[in-house]
Amino acid sequence: MQTKTNVPLIIAAFFAIYVIWGSTYLLNKIAVTELPPFMLAGIRFVTAGLLIFLIARLMGKSLSITPRQLKNSVIAGFLFISFGNGLVVWALRFVDSNFAALEISAQPLIILLMMWLIQGKKIQPMSLVGVFLGICGIYLLISQKTVVQQENSFLGIFMIFLAMLAWAYGSLFVSKAEFPKNFFVNTGYQMLTGGLILGIMSLGFGESWSMPWEWSARTNWSMLLLVIFGSIVAFTSFNFLLKSVSPEKVATNTYVNPIVAMFLGGYFLKEPITTQSIVAAVVLLTGVYFINTKKKLVLLSRFRNNKVSKSQGS
Repeated sequence: MQTKTNVPLIIAAFFAIYVIWGSTYLLNKIAVTELPPFMLAGIRFVTAGLLIFLIARLMGKSLSITPRQLKNSVIAGFLFISFGNGLVVWALRFVDSNFAALEISAQPLIILLMMWLIQGKKIQPMSLVGVFLGICGIYLLISQKTVVQQENSFLGIFMIFLAMLAWAYGSLFVSKAEFPKNFFVNTGYQMLTGGLILGIMSLGFGESWSMPWEWSARTNWSMLLLVIFGSIVAFTSFNFLLKSVSPEKVATNTYVNPIVAMFLGGYFLKEPITTQSIVAAVVLLTGVYFINTKKKLVLLSRFRNNKVSKSQGS
């Protein structure tokens, strides 16, 4: 329930999921130019998970977890953190940060289609419009010459798509699985286990590890911001908003994150923002809006009302 006392916190939390999450694409892009992707992501989430546990203990929260909850946390951590985030960071070596953010903005489309395939959920007319626009937006996005001409760009696009599949399946899994009741503790276990799996993946792929004092100042700052703000602050803000405002309002970060990433990538990394990218963004985000909205199509509703009124008058 929203009250006057928590309005400033709500505003700050929206700023976190809008701007901070939108900036993580830029920060990951900066860091992955120097560090191996799985090592980078592994260090980020292990550190964030340990810090969350420390904060939880200072708040007097219990870190106890049942074997079933731990198993579910490992699965969720793998789907969201290890596979989902890890592949995106890996793909950023081959695609621009603003491009990655725009592709990932189609996540609601993937979740909708997966719910249809796995759960048999009927797709509403409004959502069908969103699916069509989403497909058109993705085509406009990946068909650009600036994308096609980049080396291994399609490999990066494919890896981000696999990451989106993992996030979509993870979302369905988490909705039915049992986890620790405290969302802060739950997030900590997912980050820690997902980060540890990323470390194992890094060693398995033979990535070369290095220490923070060997990194450039730019990379150290990026990692620090990713751990504190991109992981702890943003995720905590996200969970806080889910309890304070309607889910539809929280979901608006889906529209804002790509725009923030696009302008930050263009300003700091000089990533090109083409006219086709802007058109693709408008089409894609419009499709996401149609998928998220619960309102009926106005034209369809008017058509039905006219048909009923005519039948009653005849």
